[in-house]
Amino acid sequence: MTELKNLEQELGRFRGRLLAAAAFVLAAFVLLGARMLHLQVFRHEELATQAEANRIAVVPIVPQRGLIVDRNGVVLATNYSAYTLEIAPQRSGAALDALLDELATVVEISPRDRRQFRRLREEMKGAETLPIRTKLTDEEVARFTAQRFRFPGVDIRARLFRHYPLGDIGSHLLGYIGRINAAEKKAMEDWDEADQGNYKGTNYIGKLGLEQRYERLLHGTTGFEEVETSAGGRAVRRLRSHPPTPGDKLVLSVDIKLQALVEELFGERRGALVAIDPRNGEVLAFVSKPTFDPNLFVEGIDVDSWRELNESIDKPLLNRALRGTYPPGSTFKPFMAMAALESGKRSASTVIHDGANFVFGGHVFRSHDNKALGPVDMTRSIVKSSNVYYYSLANEMGVDLIHAQLQPFGFGVRTGIDLENEVTGLLPSTAWKAAAYRKPEQRRWYAGETISLGIGQGYNNFTMLQLAQATAILVSGGQRHQPRLVREIEDVIDGRRKPPPRDALAPLPLKPEHVDVIRNALRLVTVEGTSTRVFAGAPYASGGKTGTAQAVGIRQGAKYDAAKLEEHKRDHSLYMAAAPIEAPTVALAVVVENAGFGAEAAAPIARRVFDYLLLGQYPSEEDIAAVRLGRAAAPLGTPRRATDVPLPGQPLLAPAVAAAGPSAAPSAPAAAAPHGTGPAVAAAPANLAAQ
Repeated sequence: MTELKNLEQELGRFRGRLLAAAAFVLAAFVLLGARMLHLQVFRHEELATQAEANRIAVVPIVPQRGLIVDRNGVVLATNYSAYTLEIAPQRSGAALDALLDELATVVEISPRDRRQFRRLREEMKGAETLPIRTKLTDEEVARFTAQRFRFPGVDIRARLFRHYPLGDIGSHLLGYIGRINAAEKKAMEDWDEADQGNYKGTNYIGKLGLEQRYERLLHGTTGFEEVETSAGGRAVRRLRSHPPTPGDKLVLSVDIKLQALVEELFGERRGALVAIDPRNGEVLAFVSKPTFDPNLFVEGIDVDSWRELNESIDKPLLNRALRGTYPPGSTFKPFMAMAALESGKRSASTVIHDGANFVFGGHVFRSHDNKALGPVDMTRSIVKSSNVYYYSLANEMGVDLIHAQLQPFGFGVRTGIDLENEVTGLLPSTAWKAAAYRKPEQRRWYAGETISLGIGQGYNNFTMLQLAQATAILVSGGQRHQPRLVREIEDVIDGRRKPPPRDALAPLPLKPEHVDVIRNALRLVTVEGTSTRVFAGAPYASGGKTGTAQAVGIRQGAKYDAAKLEEHKRDHSLYMAAAPIEAPTVALAVVVENAGFGAEAAAPIARRVFDYLLLGQYPSEEDIAAVRLGRAAAPLGTPRRATDVPLPGQPLLAPAVAAAGPSAAPSAPAAAAPHGTGPAVAAAPANLAAQ
C-alpha cells in the first residue's frame, strides 16, 4: 500500500510539472507570436526600409571641378583622374605599422607617404578613408587588386585631382585647393542642409585666390549612385545613379602670356604689378613676385617645401598685389595735383619756387639730390617731380582735405576685387590717428606730419591694386569700375556665359579741363621727364609718373647711399602709367622692391607691357635679360611677335579653346595630363586698342 501511495504522489508531481512546462511553452509561443505580429505588421515598413538600407548603399559622386581659363582660352586650372590607395583609419599603433609594412611589399610606400598619412589622421579625424598613396600606376593597381583579400579596410578608389599646368605662373591670382581641415569642416556645420549635402564625399576645397572666392561655382553639384552591397560591404551591382553636374568654368580677363612675361621681367626681384582696362575694370595682369607652385598644396605640402616657402625672407606666399602695401612716393603727386585743382587750392598756372628744400617748424624737408628746380607750375612739378611744390601743397591743404579728395579714387579703401582678404591700405586723417593710437600725445595730428604726405611718404601706404585703380580713374576722367579678374562664368551644360555681378560705382565729377592738365603732364613725363629714355621711340603716346619710396627712414641731414644699405632696406622703385594717353585702354601700377629709382626698374617693365598690349610685341631675349637686371631703358634688340612666342616651358600650339564637359574626365588630353605638354593654347594677346 505504501509503495502505491508514493507512486501516485510522483505522478501528481509529474503532471504538475508537465502542466507548468506546457503553460510556459504556451506563454513563450504567445509572446513569440505577439512579437512576430508586432514586427511583421506594425513595424513592417520601418524594418523593411532598414533591411533595404543594409543591402543598398548610397555613394556620393564628387563632381568635376570647373576649369579656369584666361581671356584667350589658355587652361590655367584643370583636373585629371588617378587611382589612390586608401585605408580606413581605425587601426593605430603597432597594428597600423604592421599593415603599412605589409602593404609596402605590394605597393611602394615612402617615408613621406607615411608621414603625410599620419598627419592626415590627426587633421581629419572622423574621415571614412584616408589615402596612403596617390597616383598609382596601372601595374600597382593590378598588383594590389590581385592581393586585396589580404588587406581588409584597404581599397583602391578613382579620384579627380586638381592640376595647374603652368606651375607657378599666376599662382597668386589662381590660388589653390587643398584637403578640408578640421576648422573648415566645423565651419561647414553652419551651412544650410543643401550646401552640406552638396559637399558629401568632397575632400578638397578652395584655399586661396580665385579657387577660394569662386568655390561654390567651381565645385559643381554632387551626384549619387545606389549600389547593392555584400555582407562584407563591397559593391555587388549598381541599382541606379544620378550623375554629378560639373562646376562652372571661369573665364578670366587676365592674359596669361602677358602675366608670364611680367613675371619673367621681374626675375628674382620682389614686387607687384597690376594692369587694368580703365573702360570696364577688367584686370589684364595681376602679378606678385616671388611666386609659388600651387601644385605643391593639392595633396598636402611636405614639411621641407613648406618651411622653404614660409621662412623665406622673400615671402613668396605673400600676395603683394593684394596685400602688400607701399608708400607710393612721387606716383602720388598727380593725384595731389588733381586734388588741388578740384578743391580750388591751386590753379595749374600757380608758380612755386623750388629752392631744393622746404622748411616747416624748424625741420628741413629736402628734394631728391638737393637739386633746386626754380620756379615750377603744376605741369612742371609733375614732369620734373618737384618735392618742394608738393610739400607746400600738402601744408596748404591739410591732412583731412587730402583725405577727402583722394579717398574717392580708392586710396585707403578696398577696391572690391573678386579675391578674399584684400587689405585697405592707409590714407591718413585726423580721425584715423585718433582711433589708431591710445596715448593722447600719439592720437594728436601734428601739422609737420602732413608735409611728407604730399610726396607719397609719411603714413601713406597703398597696394599696387589701389594705385592701378586710382590711375585708371584719373586718366579716364573719373569713370570708376570695380576691378574684376573673372570676365565671364560659363555654364558647362548649356554653354551660356554671363558676367559676374559687380557693384556699380558712380563716376567722380572731375572737370574735363583739370583732367587734361594732369594727362598732359603725365604725357610730358615720358617725353621730357623722368621716364623719357624708357619710352624713347614708342609709336604710341603714353603717360606716367616715376616714384622712389623709402623702405626705411634716414636721419635728417644724412645722405641716402644704397650701396651702404642692406638690400631689403633700399628704396622701392615705382611707376604708374596709362596708354594710349589720349584714350587709355590700359592703366597700371608697378613696384620693384628695393630697386631704387623708378625709371631704372619699374618703368621699363611698364614699357614692355604697353608694347605687348598695344603693338602685339614680345621683347627679345637680350631685352628681357637687361630688364631683369635693371639695366634697360628703351627696348633692346628686335622685338618678336607675341603670337610667335610660346608660354615659358610650353610648345607653341595651334589655337584651341578648352571646355569642360559633363563627364568626370577633362575633355582635352593636353589639359588633363599632370606632366604633359601644358595648356591647349598659346594665343595672341588681346587687341585692347581696338576694343
